[in-house]
Parts: sequence; structure tokens; C-alpha cells
Amino acid sequence: MEADPRRVEEGLGHKPVPSKEEYEHEAKNADDADQIGHEKEETSGASHEKLVGGRDDQPLAKPKTKRVATLDAFRGLTIVLMVLVDDAGGAYSRIDHSPWNGCTLADFVMPFFLFIVGVAIALALKKIPKVKFAVRRIILRTLKLLFWGILLQGGYSHAPDDLSYGVDMKQIRWCGILQRIALVYMIVALIETFTTKLRPTVLAPGHLSIFTAYRWQWIGGFVAFLIYMVTTYTLYVPDWSFVVYHHDRPEKYTVKCGMRGHLGPACNAVGYVDRQVWGINHLYSDPVWTRLKACTFSSPNSGPFRKDAPSWCRGPFEPEGLLSSISAILSGTIGIHYGHVLIHFKGHSERLKQWVSMGLALLILAIILHFTDAIPINKQLYSFSYVCFTAGAAGIVFSGFYILIDVWGLRTPFLFLEWIGMNAMLVFVMAAQGIFAAFINGWYYKNPDNTLVNWIQEHVFNDVWKSERVGTLLYVIFAEITFWAVVAGILHKLGIYWKL
Repeated sequence: MEADPRRVEEGLGHKPVPSKEEYEHEAKNADDADQIGHEKEETSGASHEKLVGGRDDQPLAKPKTKRVATLDAFRGLTIVLMVLVDDAGGAYSRIDHSPWNGCTLADFVMPFFLFIVGVAIALALKKIPKVKFAVRRIILRTLKLLFWGILLQGGYSHAPDDLSYGVDMKQIRWCGILQRIALVYMIVALIETFTTKLRPTVLAPGHLSIFTAYRWQWIGGFVAFLIYMVTTYTLYVPDWSFVVYHHDRPEKYTVKCGMRGHLGPACNAVGYVDRQVWGINHLYSDPVWTRLKACTFSSPNSGPFRKDAPSWCRGPFEPEGLLSSISAILSGTIGIHYGHVLIHFKGHSERLKQWVSMGLALLILAIILHFTDAIPINKQLYSFSYVCFTAGAAGIVFSGFYILIDVWGLRTPFLFLEWIGMNAMLVFVMAAQGIFAAFINGWYYKNPDNTLVNWIQEHVFNDVWKSERVGTLLYVIFAEITFWAVVAGILHKLGIYWKL
């Protein structure tokens, strides 16, 4: 039986696989990182009832800001997941990003951020006294996110293990986590701002009235969806080439394409758009597809390339690229819908009915699209089924937090998530991006490997548990997540927050 070309490309076809012993193995590790949709939620009202009530005829003043506990806890959970999968994913590949189709724990991080950005935008822009002022603030925050994104993920910082700094502008990576969040935030927030006069104070009767009341937000999401789908399935992708340096000697590889609508690693429109817009030298050089069976015998772990690995295995690919970021706007649109529900519906049951029903509908749609092979769930392409699956999961988790924290009042067990969520940008930069660990590594004894961070990891965790994998996991849980939860709690008590 002839193999399915797409499955062969992902190393899942029926081609006989040579024995592992026929190939030489060299150690190779790959890490993938993901920011922070750190949008402060301002309720513009002194009480929770005013926030979620329908009509408010009081003159606009500057009331005391009230934070939404569920929103902070959800953001904190997302930061915790990011730190966990970034720093323990190398030891446990099953929680690391899926090499291509499918969805693992790491693949929920980015859409969870975008979802919570959308929820927060609805609350922060509940009332807009002056549109010009709001637009100026949105643009300024977008520029701040872009700046930090390029600084942290553009290649200037090599933290935490490499203490050298600087980036060759011919190789700088223009895209990244914060850049994607900046784009989604800007588009969703601007639509919310410019439609402020069209917002209802009281919803019309009917289950779908919340959708029609904010139709312009959904129209914006649909336009993003349309641009993504049309481009993905109609754009012609020609052959492309790239150069890899082996021992300072350039080696050129060519990938044969000449097709449309391909959803595999080699010839998809998402990668083609980024190669054309940013240039091939400015893309992420270590994509997760290197862990596919077609590329390495170590799959799903990182490992040396097979001798018969296709040329694209060595090529660059931008997981936070332009076309996939346009698709990601829909994640923010779904998030802002959840925020609108929080504002307009007073009762817990009414909110949960809206949230859970939409979350389940999105999950069911995504599962159908994936298992019928119509549109596979794929984080790297940010496919429509991936948007639906992760947004549905975000909605269900958000609803669960709401029940536990706001309905049942079980706030204490989740305080550490709230603290992290309130200082999400700080924990992202210091922990997820390794800046604090890099600072500690800067103080070493005799050689750069003899640092406090390495000593703790090796002697307090690895040696005690006689396992590098278990030691790595426990180090991430206690020396990173727990440590920064305590720091965030102390800063919260002192009223210190890092805001953009």
C-alpha cells in the first residue's frame, strides 16, 4: 500500500525505518519558549455588582480599581505552565510543544495568554471617556510589548547559560511571543475602542444577544479568519533554499515545493509568508519539527538528524510568524467575548451557561475538524481547529476557576497564582526568559559552569533523586515556580507591580 505523503513527511508513513544502529548519534537539545498578555483589568466601579451590572448612569469618575481574582489566577496559571514546559520540557518531551500536528501541554500557553488578554481588554475598556486618549495608550503599550519582545527573543540576550550579549542585525529574530501578543492586543483593543458608541447598556432578550451586541468584534475576528484561511489554502508556495553553517563552512539546502494548500512542515503558506516578509535569516532557527520521526530516531525527543532526513528538517521556521498571528486574533476575539459576558450578566449561572456552552462547542468543533483530517490541530500553523480547541479549553478552565474562586470562595489555595498573575511581566522576564538565573550565573567560581544555579540543580535536586529528569522537574517546581510565587506575594504585599 502506498504511503500517505503527508504522513511520510511527518515520519508516520509506511516506509521501512532503518535500524537505529546504522546512524551515528550526537547529543542535541532544543528548547522552545513562549508573554505575557499582561493587561490590567480596571473595573471602573467601586463594587463587583457595578462591574457586572447592566446599566450604570453614574457620572464617570476615577473610582478605586478592583482586580478580578479569577483573571489574575488564570494568568498566573498560564505563567506557571510556561515556566514548567520551557524548563522541564527538555526532560519530558511529552509536555513540550508537539513536533507538528497534535496538542500538548506547552501548546496551550500562547492561546491562554491571548484569551486572557481579550478578557482583560473588555474590562479595561469598559468605559472610555476619550477615544483619542485610549488609542494613544493602546499604541504605546503595543510598542512597549514589541520592544521587550525583540530584546528578549530577538537574540540580544542569550540568558541564562550564555552570559554574552549582542545580536547580528543580519540574523535578528523579529517575531516572538510578546510580538504576537502585541499584534493581537492592538487589533482587538482598537476595535473595542472605536466601537465604544455602539455598545449596549442593556442586552436585548435572547441567548445570542451578546453576540449581536458586539458584532463588530466578531466581524474583526472573522476577517482575520478569512485572511488566514484564504492565504493558507490558495497561496502558491515555490521551492525555497537556505544555508546552514557546519564548522564555519556554508552548506546550501533546497526544499522542493511548487504546491498550494499544503499543511505539512515543508511547503505551507505560513512559512512562505514569513520567508518573504521577514527574510529567511530572521526566522527561528531551531523549530520543533526537528523532533519529528522523519528527522530523528529520537522522536519525540530531540536528537541527531537521520542520514535520510529531508532537507527541510534543517530549515528555519517562525512559530510566531505573521500569518499565524493573524489567525491568533481570533483567540483574542473569543477572550473578549468572555469579558463581555462577565460585564453584562449578573448571575453566576447566567455567566457559566454562556461560558461553558461556548467552550464545549469550540472543543467539539475542533475535535471534529482534527479527526476528520479536515483541519488538523497544529500550533505551529495556528490552524483554525487549534484556535477552537485551545480557546474552548481556556473557556472551560476559566469557568472552573470562576466556580472555585468566585462562586465557592476557595480563594486561598489559588493565592500563589493570583500573585504571579498580578506580576506576570516580572515573572515572565525573570523566570521564563531566564534573566534572573543569568544574573546569578554571572557570579561563578573559577569556571563559568561553577555557579550557584548549577550547584543547586545538581546537588540539591539531581543527586538527591538520582535522576536528572526528576531532578529537573523538581528544580523547576520548587526553585523557579515556588520561588517566584513567594517573590510575587511579597511584592503584592508591598504594592509593587511591573506594568506596561
